[in-house]
Amino acid sequence: MMIPELPAYLTSLGGADYKGLIISLFTLTAMVSRPFSGKLSDTIGRVPVMLFGAMVCVVCSLAYPVLTSVAGFLFLRLVHGFSTGFTPTGQVAFLSDIIPAQRRGEAMGLLGTAGTLGMAGGPAIGGLVAYEFGLNALFYCSAFFALISIVILFSIRETLTTKQRFEVQHLRVGPTDFFEPLVWTPSLVMALTAFAYGTVFTVIPDFGNWVGIKNKGLLFTYITVSSLFVRLVAGRVSDRVGRRPVLLVSTILMASALVVVGLAETKSWLIIGVVMYGLAQGSTSPTLLAWATDLSNPLFKGRGVATLYIFMELGIGLGALGGGWLFANEPDNFLITFAAAACLSSVSFVYLLFRKK
Repeated sequence: MMIPELPAYLTSLGGADYKGLIISLFTLTAMVSRPFSGKLSDTIGRVPVMLFGAMVCVVCSLAYPVLTSVAGFLFLRLVHGFSTGFTPTGQVAFLSDIIPAQRRGEAMGLLGTAGTLGMAGGPAIGGLVAYEFGLNALFYCSAFFALISIVILFSIRETLTTKQRFEVQHLRVGPTDFFEPLVWTPSLVMALTAFAYGTVFTVIPDFGNWVGIKNKGLLFTYITVSSLFVRLVAGRVSDRVGRRPVLLVSTILMASALVVVGLAETKSWLIIGVVMYGLAQGSTSPTLLAWATDLSNPLFKGRGVATLYIFMELGIGLGALGGGWLFANEPDNFLITFAAAACLSSVSFVYLLFRKK
């Protein structure tokens, strides 16, 4: 809800030069907090981890109208990242507990569909609220939605059978909490394909403007809708034929889509390229989530999920930085920028193709 309005809001506070930190600070905290959320999910329970993330959303949303300095805003973006660092980790572990293994891909597809609907509807609602009632109303509305999620979470039963009472020692993390070797394969594929995600979301608005698409949100709508369309189907197919075959198709489709985008010189070809990318991304994400939970130690599912998300955020961050650096605000660099992302997606395809089963 808030992301589309935050750049202008930060500018009004006098922090126009810090717009790049709006997403990066949030992502940084989300990535750093994953080992803690994974460990806590496996010790104190899935529901408390999800609750903590939702509560952070409520508190931060209510604090934006209060901390109105640039430093205060950036501090809140840093803290707000704990919401994404905790809630999704608990969600995936919770789902893996209650869903039969043979339907895990379908479940992850459904979870991804719900998230996509939220990411698609949130900006529309947020923009309307901000326009009609102001930014403070937007922040309070965001807090209200997060509060509803807390009410829902209080109504569900914990699935962790060996739940422990929280102790400070649970916050001590070691190397195994940062990386679960059992999920190395899906994590590597996630990082390689997430690089494309970071590049697309950083560079595509300028590309759209270059070919004459003035509405910057239109291309993201095409990506969202095509991704939404394929998530449930891809999850179900991966349950039936396996994770690897689905990923072989989705990664080569992603590489092809990025080449089409890079070569696009008209609105039509760019739209075709981003729709192809949306289909590829929507197939890849739920399949990797299901595969990571397949491979995780049943006693440490949270750790496996956290590892996958760490690699995802690492890939997105590097994609955003690398894509922005390669593009350098020069239209002549569009092809090399997306070609680099296509190469990494191709690497994931080759790795899966020759990887031992």
